[in-house]
Amino acid sequence: MNFDNYKIIPNYKTNKTDLFLAEGEDILACEKTLNIVFDDDYKEYVSTYGSGILGGTYVRIYLPETIILTLEEWRNRITQYWFWDEGKEVLTKEEVLSRDFGTIRIGDTYDGDEIILYKGGYFVLPRHSEMIYKTGNTLEETITWLCSSGILTEAFPEREFEPFDPDELG
Repeated sequence: MNFDNYKIIPNYKTNKTDLFLAEGEDILACEKTLNIVFDDDYKEYVSTYGSGILGGTYVRIYLPETIILTLEEWRNRITQYWFWDEGKEVLTKEEVLSRDFGTIRIGDTYDGDEIILYKGGYFVLPRHSEMIYKTGNTLEETITWLCSSGILTEAFPEREFEPFDPDELG
C-alpha cells in the first residue's frame, strides 16, 4: 500500500499521535475465526496505522478484533434493514449476508456508508443510496475510490490519519 501521502495528525481529544495497531497474530486469528483472507493492503494498514479516521475524518477501517466483535450485530441489522435492492446486480442480500464466503464489514465512513469484503473484493453499502458499489480488490483501491471518486462525497485530497483508541469508538 502506498502511504506516501498519509500524515498522522494528533487526536482532537487527546492531542496525541499514539497509534493503536493490530498485531500479526490478531490478523491471523481473525482470518482463521471468520474463514477469510485479508489482502496485504488491509494487513499493512492496520499494522501501520491501526484504529483511527483517515481523510479528514471520513474513512474508518476496523481492527480485526472490532470486526469479530461487531459482526453478528452488523449481520442482524443488515438483515432487518436491507434496502440496497438497486444494487442487486452488484451483490444480492444473500451474498452480503453469506457466511459461506466470509462476507464481513471491515470499515465505514463518517456518513454511515459501510465497507464490506466479499470473495476478496471490496464493496460499499451507502447509507443514502440503494445502490451497491464495487470499489476494488484491495484496501488501497477502496480508500482511493471513497476519497476520490466523488460518488458518495465530494472528492478530497487529504490523507490525514487521526488515531483513536478503539475502545473509545462507537
